[in-house]
Amino acid sequence: MARDGSVVPVDPQALVGAKKKTQSSRSWIILNATGEGTILDADKYAIMHRVDIHARDLRILDPLLSYPSTILGREKAIVLNLEHIKAIITAEEVLLRHPSDENVIPVVQELQRRLPLQQRGGQHDLEAAEEDESPFEFRALEVALEAICSFLAARTTELETAAYPALDELTSKISSRNLDRVRKIKSAMTRLTARVQKVRDELEQLLDDDDDMADLYLSRKLVGISSPVSGSGFANWLPGSPTIASKISRASRASMATIHGDENDVEELEMLLEAYFMQIDGTLNKLSTLREYIDDTEDYINIQLDNHRNQLIQLELFLSSGTACLAFYSLVAGIFGMNIPYTWNDNHGYMFKWVVIVTGAASAVAFVFVMIYARKKGLVGS
Repeated sequence: MARDGSVVPVDPQALVGAKKKTQSSRSWIILNATGEGTILDADKYAIMHRVDIHARDLRILDPLLSYPSTILGREKAIVLNLEHIKAIITAEEVLLRHPSDENVIPVVQELQRRLPLQQRGGQHDLEAAEEDESPFEFRALEVALEAICSFLAARTTELETAAYPALDELTSKISSRNLDRVRKIKSAMTRLTARVQKVRDELEQLLDDDDDMADLYLSRKLVGISSPVSGSGFANWLPGSPTIASKISRASRASMATIHGDENDVEELEMLLEAYFMQIDGTLNKLSTLREYIDDTEDYINIQLDNHRNQLIQLELFLSSGTACLAFYSLVAGIFGMNIPYTWNDNHGYMFKWVVIVTGAASAVAFVFVMIYARKKGLVGS
């Protein structure tokens, strides 16, 4: 890889079997409209010059800095920061960071598959395909959104698979091990929910602002600058390429639409974003359902613990009442056990019998009275 910003061709299949290696923070892969990939090893100044963006926009893609999920439309590029997908999309190419990352490789493969125009036989079919074909930047954006939505949905499914059995086991048996498992699952769910929420909020913010969506129409802005109406040589852009020729044909039609006041028409992009907004919103709903299930389980466990606590309190009340009654019995026995002469102490057996009977009966009556009073006041269960 050249350090001066030059590009080196790369085999599309080489990324699949490549082992995970320590990559330079300046490693990029460039994918053009035909799906061909080239590796670029350049510093930030070369990237800024290539795609014409500011340093603050490139800083959003810095893996060493923490930025929320972002989709920014600039004059000539779309800056995309969605989890592990950190890309710069122009009207002609896609720059994707860390192409050898295990989570990025499927994105690269999908871009190589879907970026090229689908050529069909016959002039009529070709023109129909060109009419229906989305702009290059939208195809790239769709791949990125589909990849991140699928990635987060897969993580949610994995979390659900681990969470529901753990919660059911905790419900049946409260133990330190089960509590620790649920605690870890809840922490993972909180982190994943925050990640999904960031992506959803970004899509919602785009859908709520037509101007932000209009900024993502790079091909339209490029046509507005380079169309024959503006006196530029857009027709000289990579001449001789059938793909570019079809772009020129569509660009001319798009420029006429722009002239007639359709520059604020964002229906195509709006439908694209709405589809993935619904998908990520469904993932967020699954996480919300899981959170509710966890909260319900916690409430159930708290109810069980409160019930056990109440049972312990009732047991303590029984023991305390019995102890008090026995203390009364012991007091009487202690008084009569003193070496004090009594006038009626001549018949020891007779007096001892009545002391035992009366004292025991009094203690039992006192215990029963305490229990009846506690039950009447609702201190013990019926």
